[in-house]
Amino acid sequence: MTNEPRPFFTSLLMSNGRPMIIAVIGGGDPAPRAMQLAEDVGGELARRGAIVVCGGMRGVMEAVCRGAKSAGGTTIGILPGNEPATANDYIDIPIMTGMGYARNAIVVKTGRAAIAIDGAYGTLSEIGHALGDGIPVIGLETWQLPERSDLLMRVVHADSPVEAVDKAIAAAHARDVLEQA
Repeated sequence: MTNEPRPFFTSLLMSNGRPMIIAVIGGGDPAPRAMQLAEDVGGELARRGAIVVCGGMRGVMEAVCRGAKSAGGTTIGILPGNEPATANDYIDIPIMTGMGYARNAIVVKTGRAAIAIDGAYGTLSEIGHALGDGIPVIGLETWQLPERSDLLMRVVHADSPVEAVDKAIAAAHARDVLEQA
């Protein structure tokens, strides 16, 4: 990664002209397979012109940012503490919250959709915050939640990083259209 400033660019815009931001959530200490999935998701999101937002730390968060940066993308990290130095090396915009795990709600609310990869209880809380607020969640080898007829939202399963990105972008656009109506 270089420290040279680069111009802000994105080709994937929402109807209001702002760039599409997709949240990627997952564990801080995942298996190597989850790390590779996250890096592939980050690269695919960046190639499509989406900005990645995540928790800004290690594990899935670092891998997705590494993938995004390798494809020329922009990354935002919503950090639990007060020190920007705690962000992983691939974060362009560190946002310190001083909120610990309470930042999970901010991570998912910043994205127009979320992709969950692997994960532990923090990821589960992010999934809950997203679904509870009507934010689409695409699951890639993550928590399996039971479907309930009384709940409008559910985790949509994807089998590959490309499928997860396809579904997240489509869900973000659909959400945009519904909110503009």
